[in-house]
Amino acid sequence: MIIIRPICLADYDDLYRIAIESGHGFTSLPVNEKILRQRIIRSVDSFNAQVNKPGDQGYLFVMEDTQTGEVVGTTGIEAAVGLDNAFYHYHLGKVVHSSRELGIHNTVETLALCNDYTGATEICTLFLRESHRKDGNGRFLSRCRFLFIAEHDERFSNCVIAEMRGVSDKDGRSPFYDWLEKHFLSIEFTQADYLTGIGNKDFIADLMPKYPVYVNLLSEEAQQVINKVHSNTVPALRLLEAEGFSRRGYVDIFDAGPTVEAERNQIRAVRNSHKFQVLIDDNCGEDSNLKYIICNTKVENFRATQVNLTLRETANQVVLTNDVAQALQVQQGDWVRLLSN
Repeated sequence: MIIIRPICLADYDDLYRIAIESGHGFTSLPVNEKILRQRIIRSVDSFNAQVNKPGDQGYLFVMEDTQTGEVVGTTGIEAAVGLDNAFYHYHLGKVVHSSRELGIHNTVETLALCNDYTGATEICTLFLRESHRKDGNGRFLSRCRFLFIAEHDERFSNCVIAEMRGVSDKDGRSPFYDWLEKHFLSIEFTQADYLTGIGNKDFIADLMPKYPVYVNLLSEEAQQVINKVHSNTVPALRLLEAEGFSRRGYVDIFDAGPTVEAERNQIRAVRNSHKFQVLIDDNCGEDSNLKYIICNTKVENFRATQVNLTLRETANQVVLTNDVAQALQVQQGDWVRLLSN
């Protein structure tokens, strides 16, 4: 069975392996033992904390194949970004230059450095190992976060965002960053990306252009990748767009990949998930053709899986086999949250 659960200290080796496999541009998982161990500890502390409003919590989940005990994927939620470290974006805007006397009217796109998403909840760190990119696991890994948010909404902001990985080549070179490096930063993209991932962002305020940048002054290669995603990120973007996320003109400051956002309670998985009471019956649990993502209502012992289920909607009950109930750590009479898959 495939389950999703909070990360624990024993998962370090698996997380380190995933950090290596994720490659360049995956800022939230730097290949750094100290940072990864700190991230696990912070996640454990966040799941155990008593919270009534979003703060400096970071929730990291792992996908586990219970047959092998192997961790095959990870995904995360940052409760409120930018509270301790500045959270930068470029905002795409427009400036109009016109002369009535000459009959000239030009509209020029600009990029302005901003911190507009300070305090927003960020879904992040989505990675699934290639061996398990099947059976809807990627969709499950993405959507399970929204069930956790729906069940524990007091922990999260009304604005939910996701940063999409921008265009870069197999060596980690970004056409957009190449222009920035040449004119402002003088350090390689992989180094800047790594420094950001480990929380060292002072150089951004020190070196990045303070005033709006005219897009038409960038190299043609840089202009072409603004608001575009890496080819490997297209499926993740489509999943989020299906949930109601959309672009609002914000892009990453290094690779110019888009940031998408949605109102928390308008996310499709949040809006369409519902709670049912558990009824355990081995003779009835998985004989349905209807597949659901299902999670318990716990925090530090959160569990989720996807399985065929039978509902008794008039009684507001869901029928689980003993195996599924044990995997979810629920008993008869407990409540679970369901989402049609």
